Amino acid sequence: MRYLKPLMDQNFLEYASYVIKDRAIPDIDDGLKPVQRRILHTMKEADDGKFSKVANIVGSTMKLHPHGDASIGSALVVMANKEYFIEKQGNFGNSLTGDPASAPRYIEARLTALAKETLFNSELTEYADSYDGRNKEPLVLPCKLPVSLLIGAEGIAVGMSTRILPHNFNEVIDAQIALLKNQPFQLLPDFISGGILDAGQYEEGNGKVLVRARIEITDEKILTIRELPFGVTTESLIQSVQDAVNKGKFKLSSINDFTAESVEIELKATRGMSAEKLLKLLYAFTQCQVSISVNLLLIQSNQPCQLTVSQVLEHNTLRLKGLLKQELLLSLEQTRRKWHLRRMEMYFIGEKIYQKLEVCDSYEEALEVVKKAVLQIESVLPFPVGQDDIEKLLTLQIKRISRYDQQESQKELDKLKVKISSLNKSLKDIVRYTITYLDKLKEKYGMDYPRRTKIKSFDEIRAQDVAEKQKVYWDRKEGFLGLNVKTGSSSFLCSAYDKMVIIRKDGSYQIIRVPEKQFIGKDAISVEKLNQEIIHNVIYWEGATKVCYAKRFRVEKYILDREYHLFPKKRSAKILHLSQGDGINLEIFFVPTPRIRKSSDIYIFDELAIKGIQARGNKVSSKSVQSVKVITNLPQHEQQPSLPEVNPN
Repeated sequence: MRYLKPLMDQNFLEYASYVIKDRAIPDIDDGLKPVQRRILHTMKEADDGKFSKVANIVGSTMKLHPHGDASIGSALVVMANKEYFIEKQGNFGNSLTGDPASAPRYIEARLTALAKETLFNSELTEYADSYDGRNKEPLVLPCKLPVSLLIGAEGIAVGMSTRILPHNFNEVIDAQIALLKNQPFQLLPDFISGGILDAGQYEEGNGKVLVRARIEITDEKILTIRELPFGVTTESLIQSVQDAVNKGKFKLSSINDFTAESVEIELKATRGMSAEKLLKLLYAFTQCQVSISVNLLLIQSNQPCQLTVSQVLEHNTLRLKGLLKQELLLSLEQTRRKWHLRRMEMYFIGEKIYQKLEVCDSYEEALEVVKKAVLQIESVLPFPVGQDDIEKLLTLQIKRISRYDQQESQKELDKLKVKISSLNKSLKDIVRYTITYLDKLKEKYGMDYPRRTKIKSFDEIRAQDVAEKQKVYWDRKEGFLGLNVKTGSSSFLCSAYDKMVIIRKDGSYQIIRVPEKQFIGKDAISVEKLNQEIIHNVIYWEGATKVCYAKRFRVEKYILDREYHLFPKKRSAKILHLSQGDGINLEIFFVPTPRIRKSSDIYIFDELAIKGIQARGNKVSSKSVQSVKVITNLPQHEQQPSLPEVNPN
């Protein structure tokens, strides 16, 4: 066993690290999980502008991804339905209705223009061996967009998970520009399914959001659902409505689903139910309103990190600036190299150096002749004349030399100089260049991604607030409590979400759900709806000496149906007085004795501190107490309600 535990610890650690870093959590640099990165890289490698069978893409990706075709196919379909980087052809399912995609052999896909422009650059990509060592795959793609914020992500790893909501393309670009200009910005989620979003508790990628379906009141009895909350399908929403009807939360005359390209679910209320009231019930009891908890977790510097939207945006914007600078440097190098070669060609042909090669007896002699001639202009060239340069001049064809136009060559050199100057200018002000790049992206693709989710603040409709209330009777004489108790000395208006507090004479108490009919005993002295804000006042005997204790408390923590005690349990302990609220004053009557000088005293509850429910309380008097009586000097309208006096006998 002593050898097995370290082995298991090591294997589990390696497994957990693999699941976190290489499967479930996206990387902050390109915002992609490994399977997504491998799919996009494979599609780029095979891209010829035409659609390819998804089955072929899946098969090629399996060279890089070791987890089978099912995971690759489903990941590709999910990415295609995000509508950013993969253009689809065929039945890729319906995210509105929840219908699945066709088999991979029937559907086709290709990269979008946005993907080709912003995700790839082989010269800036670092590659590593694939899982079997036969191929190379990118460690991260040189993405120029904060992909994790655009498409969102969900993933469950070992001991952690991530849930990133998607954001609007144009708003992400605007936020990046604002960041580069040192201006404030706000970035809120946007969903393809539309709906209404309350982001009051959205803490920059963490916290939670409330999302509602967009519902129109098309008639005094008819509601039409036009847009769905994020993550909800028409099938799951209709099922939640049907479940609420079956549980008696509300009634409907009919449910009709006319969904095709857009959502259209028609709900008809019954007689006596208005559309406005039905709307609140739908938000309270069905998936027409959902609460989504979010957690922005990404891999950064090879470790999982809890981040905010601003931090992710800043990281990706700085990375974009770095990528654009690298591209400019590469382009500058290539342009200067091209000018270098064209200038040597002009000199080689214009000065007719090629004619001197006719008298050369060997290739080495020809190299030397050309090198000696070209060195005459080395001072105006951007690079030293190398062996490769000389060999390229010697490979010029007679056809090119004979058709050489000096003026056209000069024009080309001038254009290259202008380009070099422009590249240098961009490098000097890389921030401005980055802003211009983002503006062009927005202008080119922004029209394809309008905001679909409406931002609006609204109060969360809780089920307990709109649930139907019914009378609950307490029959003190028989000891029964419930909805099916027909008569009683006390009644309460309760919903199915309320809790009842039952306190008995011996100080025991329970918190129960609203029952249909339950025997609670004939020794119950108080039954009330649970309100954790209400202050209770109690005086009780402890033991046969009739010494009294008093305390104030709230019923805040509990386990349903469990029996608790207000004071240390003793055989003869009894409650003398029980009331609620402030302003309760008592007259305490002592047990008569031959030498007693004072037969009663005033006791003011408000002078007591509120203690925990299990606290013993404060001693009322050193004398034995016979009974208590409620008195108050407060005006009638300020008096707090108290429970009926308890008969100690």
